Amino acid sequence: MKLRYLAVGIVTAGSVSATALALSGTWTRDPVPPGLAEAAVWTPEAMPMPALTEAPVLGPTLTRSDVAPMVSPSALPSAVVVAPSLPRVEPSLRTWSREIAAGETLDAVLAEAGLDAPGRAEVALALAAEFDLRRLRPGHALSVITSPDGNPSRVVLEVDDGVRIEAVFGAQVVTRVVAPDPETVILAGEARIESSVFAALDAGGIPARFAVDLAQMLGGAVDFRRDLTGGETLRLMWREARVGDDIVGQPDLTFAALDLGDTLFEIVWPEDGSGRATIYRNGVVMRVFAQPVEGARLSSVFGRRTHPIYGDTRMHTGVDFAAARGTQVYSTAPGRISFIGRRGGYGRVVEIAHGSETMTRYAHLSAVPDGLAQGDRVAAGDLIGRVGATGTATGPNLHYEVRVNGLPTDPLSDDRLAEAAERVADDGAALARLGTARARLDERLARLLIADDNEKL
Repeated sequence: MKLRYLAVGIVTAGSVSATALALSGTWTRDPVPPGLAEAAVWTPEAMPMPALTEAPVLGPTLTRSDVAPMVSPSALPSAVVVAPSLPRVEPSLRTWSREIAAGETLDAVLAEAGLDAPGRAEVALALAAEFDLRRLRPGHALSVITSPDGNPSRVVLEVDDGVRIEAVFGAQVVTRVVAPDPETVILAGEARIESSVFAALDAGGIPARFAVDLAQMLGGAVDFRRDLTGGETLRLMWREARVGDDIVGQPDLTFAALDLGDTLFEIVWPEDGSGRATIYRNGVVMRVFAQPVEGARLSSVFGRRTHPIYGDTRMHTGVDFAAARGTQVYSTAPGRISFIGRRGGYGRVVEIAHGSETMTRYAHLSAVPDGLAQGDRVAAGDLIGRVGATGTATGPNLHYEVRVNGLPTDPLSDDRLAEAAERVADDGAALARLGTARARLDERLARLLIADDNEKL
């Protein structure tokens, strides 16, 4: 009710105010300035309406539904499938091996192994690069490994002393010599001579080849046919190279004592490998003998013989020492190099002048040390070359000659070189070496005696 009265009052007041304004406009007619009149009638221009474009109708962002929305899984990175790496399967190889029998040739054995003619020729050339095939012997073993196509892949030739010649075939052919790493063993023995030195050594279980070494060293002082009547004592000490139970190479003497009753001959070989041995008579230095090849086997002596190649009988003007290719060769006495070069069937040689009358010749050498030249002075035991098979030779060996006034003489009986070596010998050092060798021999023989007693118990 109060609101109604308030609205009637406002309307009545408004009517009174409008009536008053109308009366005032009528009652006062004062002139109005033109500018004010224009301003009073001015109205703003109508603004143009903006153009309307249809906007896309957006649906609600959220909807309510009893069904869960479908969610598409996000794309996963594609995995690279790698095939598993399988081990490479090498083609199977065929292995064939056996020992070479008497009368067989390398070509025949390789043919039995299944190699064709070109393959056999290739194998022979490869092995010949490191081994003289003329030295092929019964008991040598050959192993042939072939690929599936029948070609040689690897060939192994087992020769003496555990040495193997290996040839590998591929883009290139590689041949090498494989030598075992032996253990050095010192041994000693004692023998009583009844008929001969050879028989005494053989009966005592001592290498019988030492009989040749003793004859070589004492040939100028002892007549082994007349001076040995029976009952003489021989004591020896030597070293052997062994691989397991197998002996590699030839045994080397280090000390020998031959007791003839009224005379004692002793020989001491040096441990430095120089090949220069000292011979004593009743404890006094008798002579110095520088062996040209240490531990080599005397394969041919001075004098007439059937030539091993030509087959006829002719004079052998020196002595031959059989040794492996490359074995060191030493000067046997001090002198001056008079010639280095080749001399026909001698092959590569070194000649040494010992004064104006005596000359030594070392033949069939495979090599000479670099720097060694004609005119150089050498001492007994100096290295002057290496064993080979140059010239007319059946295999690696040293042909050693001694010539006096141009004529050949027996190197094992001529004392001129020994006298030249004695002039430079140090007797004090030589006697010290003799004392050491005697003590070692006594110690070894004592051990041997104790071992024999223990076996008897």
